[in-house]
This record gives sequence, C-alpha cells and structure tokens, in this order.
Amino acid sequence: MKRKILLVDDEKTLVKALTFNLEKEGYQVIPAYEGEEALKKMEAENPDLLILDLMLPGLDGFEVCRRVRKNYDIPIIMLTAKGDDIDKILGLELGADDYITKPFNPRELLARVKAILRRSNSQNSSIKNLIKIQDLQIDLYQHRVRVKDQEIDLTSKEFALLNLLASNPGRVYSREQLLEQIWGYNYYGDARTVDVHIRHLREKIEMDPSNPRYILTVWGTGYKFREGR
Repeated sequence: MKRKILLVDDEKTLVKALTFNLEKEGYQVIPAYEGEEALKKMEAENPDLLILDLMLPGLDGFEVCRRVRKNYDIPIIMLTAKGDDIDKILGLELGADDYITKPFNPRELLARVKAILRRSNSQNSSIKNLIKIQDLQIDLYQHRVRVKDQEIDLTSKEFALLNLLASNPGRVYSREQLLEQIWGYNYYGDARTVDVHIRHLREKIEMDPSNPRYILTVWGTGYKFREGR
C-alpha cells in the first residue's frame, strides 16, 4: 500500500513539481492549498506524513500544525520561505518534526521524507520491553509512558528519543548522534531540533524539568538517561 503524504502549500507550481517527484518515488500525494482545506483532508485521508508550508492564506501553517499535533500523531515537515530562526523554533515548539527552508533541492526533501517515514516504521515495530525507574514507566511495545500511574502523551519523536535514551542508560549521546538516529539523516548540525524536543520531553515526564531526574545533560556533549532502576 502506498504511503500517503498530505502536501500543503499555496504555490501551485511548487505543489505540482513536488507531487511529480514524490509520486515517482511511489508515494500517494494529497494536495491542499489552504489551511482549512488541509485540516479537512487530514481528517478524510488520514495521511502518513504532512508537508506543511508556513505562509498560507487564511489559517497559517503554525495554526494548522498546532491543531494537527493536538489530534494526530504523524510526522510533520514544515516548509518556510523565511530564514528567521524564530520561525523554525516556533515550528518545532508546535510539534513539527523537521523543517526545510525555501528554496530547496527536491532531492533533499525526498531524502528527509524517506528518512522520517523509515524511522516512523521502525518506531512502530514490536519491541517487547518494559522500562521502570522510580515513577516512570515506559512500555516500548505499546508505545505508552506513565508517570505516577498517569499516562503521558508524547509525539512520535519524543517517544523515539525517550526510547533510545532509556534503552541505553548511562550512554552519552551527542546531539549529532541523536539527530542521525532519530531523524535518520545528517541535519547539518542544527542542534536546536534536539534541544527543543528534549525540553518538551522533560516538561512532560520530569517533576522538575529544570532539575531533571531522568534525562540528564552532559555539558558540552549532549544527553544521557540516568543509570539504575
């Protein structure tokens, strides 16, 4: 069965070109040109991946991302014509998994699409394991996380990060290693992606995110999960 990609951009020429390239790779592309249309097609089509432009007429990409992330757990790649860091950071804050700045090489987008979907498949594989440490319980098979018997909602990337770190307690991962293993490709050294996701993860699982018990910072290097059960 073909993987479905919802492609949202008001530049019809770009949508046509990207659709051609994605379909040539075997994906089914569902185009949308406005934010409200994107949300309707999101509900009707249940895609595997969302490629979302920020600058849309009416409902902008930020709001679309926020609403999608609230109701769906699918990978999101944001497209932006701006080079401003604030747009990229805000997109990540709202739950985007990746971003790419226009203009871009279609082959780069294809590489990121393949990596994200490959990683998504890997995350959905059956790994029968249960990790317990203090108040935290991670069911790697059912992709469920509980803190003090309260279930915690994580995005796919947040769960993947927690899975990797908790499955290898004490091992220090650099930001570059986490980018490679979770996002599945060279992210050109942009460590903010990892930092934003780690911060979100801490806010959800730590009693005091500013003084974490589980995900520890190794200054000048990266992150590790605490040792011991």
